Amino acid sequence: MSAANRGVVYKGPGEVAVESIAYPELALGNRKCEHGVILKVVTTNICGSDQHMVRGRTTAAPGLVLGHEITGIVVECGRDVEFINQGDLVSVPFNIACGRCRNCKSGKTGICLNVNPARPGAAYGYVDMGGWVGGQTEYVMVPYADFNLLKFPDADQAMEKIRDLTLLSDIFPTGFHGCVTAGVGPGSTVYIAGAGPVGLAAAVSAQLLGAACVIVGDMIEDRLAQARSFGCETIDLTQDGDMADKVEVILGEREVDAFVDCVGFEAHACGCNHGKEAPATVLNSAMSLTRAGGEIGIPGLYVTEDPGAEDEAAKQGSLSMRFGLGWAKSHSFHTGQCPVMKYHRPLMQAILFGKVNIADAINVQVITLDEAPKGYADFDGGAAKKFVIDPHGSVAA
Repeated sequence: MSAANRGVVYKGPGEVAVESIAYPELALGNRKCEHGVILKVVTTNICGSDQHMVRGRTTAAPGLVLGHEITGIVVECGRDVEFINQGDLVSVPFNIACGRCRNCKSGKTGICLNVNPARPGAAYGYVDMGGWVGGQTEYVMVPYADFNLLKFPDADQAMEKIRDLTLLSDIFPTGFHGCVTAGVGPGSTVYIAGAGPVGLAAAVSAQLLGAACVIVGDMIEDRLAQARSFGCETIDLTQDGDMADKVEVILGEREVDAFVDCVGFEAHACGCNHGKEAPATVLNSAMSLTRAGGEIGIPGLYVTEDPGAEDEAAKQGSLSMRFGLGWAKSHSFHTGQCPVMKYHRPLMQAILFGKVNIADAINVQVITLDEAPKGYADFDGGAAKKFVIDPHGSVAA
């Protein structure tokens, strides 16, 4: 099968464009990819991680086809695909995994050893993550399909909830993973750093896990309002004042049980210095605000190279952390990509059985493929929305 294809292409710092690209093939280099499938993309989302590249804050080269959050319909299967069929509607975990290596067999699919020659772990359309073509496209190839793909049990039912289910490819599991690794459970008090889509997903996840109080901090009022819309407490980080004092006003105590960093390396200082980059500020706040013996989940992205950093150490991913404080308080830190497959099936069930309305909490806005550049610009400007691209008009229909 061969057809036309278009995708969102990174052109250089601050610029993306929708261009004609090659239709995908069931191939890996010079050999057939008989374990793969080709998908007609139903939805594909713009992620904050994409924005890091588009801002020029990574070593991504122009020409990269973007997009790692993918939901689609199978239109072609390789010979060795046994359990996925043409016509299936599926969610694609953003992290590509072989299902065969030591890490995959132990559930650590975010650091598969066989899908990226440069380092453990791979993703679609992302710098240094194996060179895989991204999914902000009309069609995309997915390898190791039997292992990677989550098939929705009823396609018609799934399309009715597609605004929610599209979030299973990344941000809902990522936010949930941040909370799980921070030890969130019934009765927990939780601080979520950042009210972007992943932060809001983490806040919803904390509620789903039974947290007693979820506090969300951000510098954009529209995003804080979105967090309040589903029952979170909020802290405006542009305002001066000690963070522990602000937490005490809400909780009656100065520390939380669990802290989730959904900001990452492009963090800014709080209060009167909120326009100045301070890449370790969230990590240092985590150690200050988390109780002794508490846990800190860090799904926010940190990079090994940041060419746009303001100091030479940060350009190499070296941050000035007050790690001794974390050691003294016996904190646990959990970093790295979310292993999406660990969570996406139970979270799918929570959506299908009406236990969570993640799309409303995240404020999903569906746009066309041609509207993707504007979606990137609006998201970069701080819009309190999650932009979901609908390349074929499937959601609108």
